[in-house]
Amino acid sequence: MRETIYGRNAVYELLRANRRHVYKLMVAEGVREKGNLSQAIRFAEQRLIPIQRVKRESMDKQTDSHQGLMAEVDPYPYVTLDDILDLAAQRNEPSLVLILDVIQNPQNLGTLLRTAEAAGVHGVIIPQRRGVEVTQAVVNASSGASEHLLIARVVNLVAAMTELKQREVWITGLDNLPEARPLDEADLTGAVGLVVGNEGEGMRRLVRESCDFLVKLPMRGQLESLNAAVAGSIVLYEILRQRRKNKT
Repeated sequence: MRETIYGRNAVYELLRANRRHVYKLMVAEGVREKGNLSQAIRFAEQRLIPIQRVKRESMDKQTDSHQGLMAEVDPYPYVTLDDILDLAAQRNEPSLVLILDVIQNPQNLGTLLRTAEAAGVHGVIIPQRRGVEVTQAVVNASSGASEHLLIARVVNLVAAMTELKQREVWITGLDNLPEARPLDEADLTGAVGLVVGNEGEGMRRLVRESCDFLVKLPMRGQLESLNAAVAGSIVLYEILRQRRKNKT
């Protein structure tokens, strides 16, 4: 089944990553060919991908976020847990895995994937049911970062967490419970699987109970919590900060 990726950054990164088969590139008639759009056209020409000039009105019928560029491609290439751990081994780095427990908002998933790619996460695990998968909207929201990431879809998130623990990855869940450690007091320099829960309800009970320990963000204002994507992004960069400091 083919799908359509839209937006200049998303299509450009899709072509740059070169992990999916691209059937054709669709460019709006009269659009100014500069920046990432121009680079995307150049990639397509080099790979002999058909380029179709289409009326902007026909693209508008599909989405108002196309920015004059779309690509018809194969579905997202999910990987296995082994692929993710193998990448960490190849880089000679302690594993860093982002585990998402039923994230349902495409924008939130896209934001987390963009941060994960920027922070050097080796892979992301999402459940096959209930949560959003890597859709066209998610690719766009991630600005194409999803195309550079290894993402595994699993039937049982707890079983995947158990397998990670058996392979010496410590699982930490992001939660605001009293027993959670303050983020700045947690040692996150080793192999870590970070669990970020659902936007409204947080982690499911069995997922939370399967964590080795919990961490929480310091909150000094009136609000009790942050958006899941924002909170998860902060923890990912704290992990990156600790690892960089540990190397010096």
